[in-house]
Formats: sequence, C-alpha cells, structure tokens
Amino acid sequence: MKRASLAAVAAFAFLLCPEAGRAQGAPPGPLNLDVTRWKVVGRESGPVNYYTAVNDPALPFVRAHYTPPEATTVLGFEVNDGDRKRATAVSWQWRAETLPAGGDECADGKGDSAAVVYLTWKQTLRWYTLKYVWSAVGKRGAVCGRKRNPFVAQDTIILESGAPLGVWHAEQIDLRREFRAHFDNGDPNGDVPDFVGIGIMTDGDQTKSESAADYAGFVLER
Repeated sequence: MKRASLAAVAAFAFLLCPEAGRAQGAPPGPLNLDVTRWKVVGRESGPVNYYTAVNDPALPFVRAHYTPPEATTVLGFEVNDGDRKRATAVSWQWRAETLPAGGDECADGKGDSAAVVYLTWKQTLRWYTLKYVWSAVGKRGAVCGRKRNPFVAQDTIILESGAPLGVWHAEQIDLRREFRAHFDNGDPNGDVPDFVGIGIMTDGDQTKSESAADYAGFVLER
C-alpha cells in the first residue's frame, strides 16, 4: 500500500463500509471492544490479513505479524452512532514483539511501526486522526507527520519506542483533551467533533523488515 494513501485516508474507509464492526444498543459505561470484531479496512489494505484473534483466557488479544514484501493491512473498529458524542476516553494494552529495522515514523523512508493505534473524529467533510505509534528507534514523545488540508488533519505521536519487547504497556487517551491539544491550539472549551473509529496497524513495508506486536484490552469510556 502506498504510504501517501494511508496518510490521506479520508481517514478511514472502514467507516463507510458495511462490514465494519459495530456495537449496537450498548448502554452507557465502559465498552470493551471484542478482539474478534476488528475488521480489515478493505480500501487501505493489501490482500493478506496478517492479524489473528487469540482468545487467551487471561487476556484475549489481536496478534499482528508483518512479513515483507506483503502490502500493509489495517484493522478497524467503528464506533456505534449512539456513542460518538459521548465517548470520553480510549484505553488499551499493547506489546511489541519484533521491531521493524530502524523504523522511525519521523524519518523519511523509515516510517514503519511495531504497532499503531489510530483514533479518528469527523466533522462535516473533514476527518481528524491521531496516529499513536510504538516505534523502533524514534524519540518517545515526538510529534510529526503533520497534515492539514480541507478534508484531512493528522498528527503522528510516538507513544512508545524500542525495548522492552514482549511486555504489555497500558495506555489511556483523553479524547477531548487530545483533540483540542492537536487540532484546536489547546483551547479547553473548543468544540470536539464526533469520535467515529479506532484502527490498528503493524507494518514494515518501508524498511522491508519483519514487524510484530499484540493489541488487547481496548475500552471505550462513555
């Protein structure tokens, strides 16, 4: 898959696809996202689905194992219409197993990640995406990949980098605070559009190297 296509997603084709996962009629409160309900984002993915749902009794997870020269594949989970305005936070766990050789999302030609979590909002015709990554060698806390046009706004944030491998890390993102920080100059009272979906990706197509990670425990706070 061409990197430019992913970066300019109109920021997740899966949100327009009938096969996207939905959680219908869910009551208020934390919503646990079933690992079996993540779906391939067809328009942004190659022919090989290299993700597997692992029903570990202790912690079910999605295992990703990218092997070159496969095209990149993205999984997505669409937020139910009733939760789009009331979603307040997303939490998850992830662990890197194999780092793409020299992968650095802030360096041209090396933008591969052991793990990526995309969070996406939509307002009228414009899509907003924050791309959180587990990098191989990128600087933790770095923000790059800034894109702004009338239809797409996106930032890349290096949330984790390098070792330790095989160890679960827990993350939590305050959706309103992060949106305002990246797309509204930190205005604490700025309007936040509907939160519409989550995506995950593991890749190594730019560095032509193996990459692997596990994703688990996604919870949508409402």
